[in-house]
Amino acid sequence: MEESPPPEGPDAEVVPAPDTGEAAEEATRPPQQILRQATPYALFEAIPQIAQVVRRAPTPDEDTEAYLVRLRGSTTPEEAVTFAAFALQPNMAVWWGYECLRALPEKLDPMDRAILEAVAIWTQHPSDANRWRTMQSSLFAPRRSPAVLLGLAVGWSGGSVAPNDTAPVARHRAPGAINSAVLSCLAGLDTRSRSVHLARMIALAASLLREN
Repeated sequence: MEESPPPEGPDAEVVPAPDTGEAAEEATRPPQQILRQATPYALFEAIPQIAQVVRRAPTPDEDTEAYLVRLRGSTTPEEAVTFAAFALQPNMAVWWGYECLRALPEKLDPMDRAILEAVAIWTQHPSDANRWRTMQSSLFAPRRSPAVLLGLAVGWSGGSVAPNDTAPVARHRAPGAINSAVLSCLAGLDTRSRSVHLARMIALAASLLREN
């Protein structure tokens, strides 16, 4: 897997990985199961809500890499981000979203950094306790920042949302929150920076999808 691009600026290490003896990318190494479905077409059938946010539907014989390339080269390349958020398994998608946000430390305040640290811990140790802890911090956050949205995605990634709440979570909620986290973070950038970071985020997603 290719390494994600290093964050820019003097505060590049503002969201350290929990294991201080290793690089952040190693400490938050994602799980090995990659895709929710074998093909984009199957994904659209399994989670039909994706069609509401990705207008260019895949063809039945289109593979994942070809479809991502088509979205990236379209007039709305942001749809490649959305597809990645839905296509990747929840744990992997959260890790990818974490790396995307961590590459923009200037957009993170202390609250965001604390939540991203909780997200990083969960990607290493995806226990229910860590998931619930991240979810609770995000639910009670004073605003819905990109980091908070990513924290909510952790809570919706699988299993119950609380120890006493066994209701199932809709499959589109976690990827929807990851998509919103990444795109809202990009939206705050100037045009040139947005294009650069969008390309890097899609490149990281492509490297993950190729591993399937």
